[in-house]
Amino acid sequence: MSLPESDENSQAKDVEINAQKEIILKQILSSEARLRLNNVKMVKPDVANTVENYLISQASQGKIRPPVTDEQLKQILISIQQPKHDFKINRR
Repeated sequence: MSLPESDENSQAKDVEINAQKEIILKQILSSEARLRLNNVKMVKPDVANTVENYLISQASQGKIRPPVTDEQLKQILISIQQPKHDFKINRR
């Protein structure tokens, strides 16, 4: 069985995909927006990945004009993040 080879191939593909994403995001985002997205990636990698995929898909469809500013990225982050649920505990 060639499990180690397939694992290495999948890792190589992941590295290549991430490199392509970074190249595309450098073209789409302003420097401030790229910095903000990197900060978000450190804290919430799943949210950052969702935003990256959203930006790439919107740019490829021509719905977003580069460069995306920091303010535009803030609005995208607000719209993508799930609303926080407040729990109230009543004690009797």
